[in-house]
Parts: sequence; structure tokens; C-alpha cells
Amino acid sequence: MLKLPPVSQCSELRHSIEKDYSSLCDKQPIGRLLFREFCDTQHDLKGCIEFLDAVAEYEVAADENRRSCGLQIFDTFFGAEPAAPLPEIPSRVLRECRLRLKQSPGKDVFEECTRIVHNYLSGEPFEEYQESPCFSRFLQWKWLERQPVTKNTFRHYRVLGKGGFGEVCACQVRATGKMYACKKLEKKRIKRRKGEAMALNEKRILEKVNSRFVVSLSYTYETKDSLCLVLTIMNGGDLKFHIHNMGNPGFDEQRAIFYAAELSCGLEDLQRERIVYRAHPDLRPGFSHGDPGRGDHPRKSGDRRLHGKFKEKVKREEVDRRVRKDTEQYSEKFSEDAKSVCQMLLTKNPKQRLGSKAGAVEVKAHPVFKDINFKRLEANILDPPFCPDPHAIYCKDVVDIEQFSTVRGVYLDTADDTFYSQFATGCVSIPWQNEMIESGCFKDINEDEPEENMVLNVEEKMYHPVPKPKRGFFYRLFRRGGCISGGPSEKEELPTSL
Repeated sequence: MLKLPPVSQCSELRHSIEKDYSSLCDKQPIGRLLFREFCDTQHDLKGCIEFLDAVAEYEVAADENRRSCGLQIFDTFFGAEPAAPLPEIPSRVLRECRLRLKQSPGKDVFEECTRIVHNYLSGEPFEEYQESPCFSRFLQWKWLERQPVTKNTFRHYRVLGKGGFGEVCACQVRATGKMYACKKLEKKRIKRRKGEAMALNEKRILEKVNSRFVVSLSYTYETKDSLCLVLTIMNGGDLKFHIHNMGNPGFDEQRAIFYAAELSCGLEDLQRERIVYRAHPDLRPGFSHGDPGRGDHPRKSGDRRLHGKFKEKVKREEVDRRVRKDTEQYSEKFSEDAKSVCQMLLTKNPKQRLGSKAGAVEVKAHPVFKDINFKRLEANILDPPFCPDPHAIYCKDVVDIEQFSTVRGVYLDTADDTFYSQFATGCVSIPWQNEMIESGCFKDINEDEPEENMVLNVEEKMYHPVPKPKRGFFYRLFRRGGCISGGPSEKEELPTSL
């Protein structure tokens, strides 16, 4: 059962936690909610939050509604009688915003304004927040987040598949009921194949990335035999399963374009963190290669070529051969736009590939994505072409999943413990906090916890009762003999706390 600790138990965390506005008040979901709760108590800060929310709505507005939405922001916050006070924004910035809004209402029209507002909030308001009850409540959640994770944190269910070092099974967090996929890496198998660096690299990369288009790592822990990665469960199955096991092979073009757009967003999020994917169809990070046959260093253009591999169903070896030698052929099923984007992504010279100069922006601007509003896609507003049945299981039957053989002749010792301690670090902040919010635990626990528990009790700070010392045999013996003068009797009152 989840229970917040007393605030006094978080005093060490209060001093050790990094005081970074962006992390504590924007990126971390619980921190974001509690900072907004603090801002709601002050009129000027509440206006800043309302402005940021209005800009967020503008960015995901449909193309035909964006101009009117932007003008509404100007009328509300920058008119003759603004609804809420904002930090001083230079008139030059406002003129440029209004001009861009009239000419071409792009998604980044208010980017400079939001930067100024965030800079203001990161100053004195952030300092005041750190002295508020809301920040004390945040520290209580951070303490809970940092508690150890074991196999007993979860219920374990059926096997979903297998990876390079062990099985993948479904699991459920006991405290919240949320389902995950648990990827088990057998310790002996890792040691026999010298895969410690590879496993740790995968863990660190998944821990670093926070994108709805990339599988999230939520927990890591260890058992006697395995290291475990607890990941987002894809209950809709993977593309390979749908291509080969659901109806006729392949997808219609619009569905393929939707998935290609999501892949573009995922690659962009990874490259923003300076992560390059290896040339492998399952898009696993960490082991990057250059272009086949060139022997060069990893580069982003390799990701673009890899992106092209998802447009057509071919074997891995055939893809490598075509990239090196052949000019690809397209059937009549490909529209001109689909054919064009494939040709540009599969260009053999990496310097001429689509995306090699301007990255994902260049790819997203291709006509094949003309019907995709990427801001709405990133905000999870667009309707997907396929919605999984919550009662169906989109993976192989358990009997069809091959079993791993037993690893023999490998022995674990204390020298391996350093690696295990680096791997099994417990909860990952952002996914864990999202789980607490989405499951309703954050709301329920905050409502159940009385508000006075968010502040240190005055008496607890002013007076700590000292326990009476234990009286031994020799003390009693000498006391009877009159060698020790009597101290205060047990009936005397203790000093009253102020």
C-alpha cells in the first residue's frame, strides 16, 4: 500500500535534490502539478499558468482554427484590459508575434513569449515555491519514488515473447494495477556472452528517453537469477505481428503513412538526446553502425535510411544488398508521394538522403505527410487507424514461444555485484510519476493526507523528549546504600513545550 512519509523524514532529500526549475516544475509530472497548485494561490502567477495553457492549446489546434485561437490569446492577455497580469514582454516581440500570426500562424508563434514567462517563473516564484507546503508534498512523493523495487512490487503473468537474454512477460504493479512488460535478462546468460556493457547501455538509454513514440522504462530491479527491465506494454502488438498475422499481409497506404509519421517523431526524440539507432529492423537503441559497406561512423542519415526500410516488406539481407547495389522497384500499389519518400530515404549517398540536412523537419515536410498534423500527433489527439481490442492478445501463443536452454558452467560471484547495483536502480522518475497520476493514486493520497502533514509540526521542531536512561543493577545497589543522591522523581512533570 502506498503511504506518504512524514515531512520530517524528507529533510535530507530537501537539501540534496537538485534545484532545477525545468526538471522540478515542468518535466516531472507530479512536480508540474504541485507547482501549478502553488501558482493558483497567487493572482499574478495564476495568470502565467493560464497563458502557458492557452499557448499549449493553440499549438495543437487544427490548422483552420489556429489563427482565431491565436487572436483570442492576444485579446485575453495583451489587450487593453488583460485578464491576468504577465511579466513584461517587449513590444517588439508582441509585434512580431501578431505579424506572424496574420501571415502564417505556425505552431511556434508564441515561443519567445513562453520563454520569457518561464524565465520569470524560474526566479523569485520558484524560490517561494521551495518554501511552500506544495514543495514539501513534492518531497514526500520523491521519497516514495526512491523506495526499493523488488519482484514483489509486481504480479507476474503470461510470457509474451523472448529477447536476446531471456523471456518477456506481462506484469502488473500491485499498488496501482498498471500493466507492464517485464524483460528478464538472465544473469548467467549475460555473463557467458559478456553482455554487461550492452545491457547497461540499453538500460541507460531507455531511462534517458521520454517520448510517447519510444518504449519507456519505468522500473529496474534484480532477482537471484535475473536483471529485470519493466517497460511500457504494447497491448496492440508489434508491426510484424499485424503485417503477417492480421488479415491480408501488409497495410493500406494511409495506415502505413500514419505509422511512418510516428516513427519520424520517435527518431526525432532519440536524436534530440544524441542517440543514433543501429541498422536493425526492430529499432533497438544502443549499437549504432554506419552505412553498410562504407565502414563509416554512426550518423543520423543512417536512421533515415532505416526509416525507409519500414515502407516495404523485405528480408534484412535483401535490404542490405539493395542499399549497396540495386535501384529499388515499386509496385502499382505505391502512390507517387509514397514512391518519392521511399526513394529519398533510400538514396545511397547519405549526404543526399532526405533528412540529412535539416533532420526530422525535412522528413515531416514531405508531401506524403500533408494530411498529418504533427503537433496533434505528438499530443496524442489524432485518431489512430487501428484501435486494439482490450480483450484480445496480439502476440504468439505461449506454446509457440521457444524456451531458453539452461546455462551451464557459469558462476556468479561478488565481482558481479557492482554491475548489478548499477543496473537495478528502482523507479524511473517521469514514468513512475505518470503512473501515480493516471492510476488516480496521486489524487486519492493527496486528498486522504491532511494538509497539516505537509508542514513540519512546530512542537516536533521545538521539543524532542529525551528518553530516561536505563537504571542498572549497580545504580540500584548504590542508591540503596545512599551513595547516590536522588534525582528528579518520576512523578515530576516534564518541561512544557512552547
